[in-house]
Amino acid sequence: MKVAVTAMGSTLQAVVDPRFGRCSTFVIVETDDMTFEAVENENWRLSGEAGIRSATFVASRGVKAVLTGNCGPKAHQTLSAAGVDVVVGCSGHVAEVVARFGSRQIRPAPAPNVASHSGTGGGE
Repeated sequence: MKVAVTAMGSTLQAVVDPRFGRCSTFVIVETDDMTFEAVENENWRLSGEAGIRSATFVASRGVKAVLTGNCGPKAHQTLSAAGVDVVVGCSGHVAEVVARFGSRQIRPAPAPNVASHSGTGGGE
């Protein structure tokens, strides 16, 4: 299964970024063999719609789940509509979070866990 992890770097040892729409990098991991690709999030600088645009981008990459610290309502709705599960509350390193997801220690969230505009310092 392909998952996207919000990260502060471009490796499996990168720390998970707690922000979804404004994370610096998405590390897209194939959980079957832990191969990965790191993709810069070009939406992090947007003044608005960073969550929606990031969600649309991630969904277009064929991921089945997003692993992140926080996800706002618009991004969560966009991901859910695309059939992408959202796992919030993630922390640690990318490889650790993927392993916890694979062993079902962490599960998708039925709703966003932060308000809109939270990733901007006043919201996501």
